[in-house]
Amino acid sequence: MENKEIFDDQNTEKSTRWKKMLKKFGIWGIVFFTVKGIITSTLIYFLGKNFWSVISGYFTGIVE
Repeated sequence: MENKEIFDDQNTEKSTRWKKMLKKFGIWGIVFFTVKGIITSTLIYFLGKNFWSVISGYFTGIVE
């Protein structure tokens, strides 16, 4: 019985957290932050992939 009460409290806490975020930012705010996160993650992935080649090319150009 105690486990069920703890589980219900956690579900209530999660739902109220989402309700607070929704009330604070609205639907479009949540959409904005989601899209912003996806774009940021994509940029970090693609820029990080070539990071060392860009840095080595930069320092090679300085030395020559």
